[in-house]
Amino acid sequence: MKIYFIRHAMTKGNLEKRYIGRTDEPLCEEGREQLKALDIPQCDAVVCSPMKRCMETARILFPGKEPIICDDLRECDFGSFEGKNYDELNGSEEYQKWIDSGGRMAFPGGEDPAEFKWRCIGGFEKVMFALGKCESAAFVVHGGTIMSILERYAVPHRDYYSYLTDNCHGYVCEFDGEKLTEQEKL
Repeated sequence: MKIYFIRHAMTKGNLEKRYIGRTDEPLCEEGREQLKALDIPQCDAVVCSPMKRCMETARILFPGKEPIICDDLRECDFGSFEGKNYDELNGSEEYQKWIDSGGRMAFPGGEDPAEFKWRCIGGFEKVMFALGKCESAAFVVHGGTIMSILERYAVPHRDYYSYLTDNCHGYVCEFDGEKLTEQEKL
């Protein structure tokens, strides 16, 4: 199956380089403009996080296609970092501890990154089982979601942060039921 992993278009929080996880922001005008440059073929299935930014991106890219909503593919809960950017967090003892952990410790008041990754992987597996033998699918989700799935399934294996992608970008992969083979970047 050909799979398009697409990170949602830009939001106001993305423009301001904020940690936007559980905040349910719509796309900003710049994000809607970004989508005009994308040329994604129509797919048999569109899978989406329930967050506004993903739903809006999916509606623009795949008009008339009803997305399959998977709650487990939503972004990480950044806890007390939510809505803040580096400038606002810099100097915070909690933030420095999180940075020093390599991003591995739980966000204060938020989600543990390892649990987040397993949630995303579990959501991907449930959706793939439900899709059965369709030939192509687009996953309109979050950067962290894409990173989690590709870290687990992509061949050759790379670490989580190596799959970081900008808004409105992502990866085109082939999935054989066991591994994702990256074909190109979007």
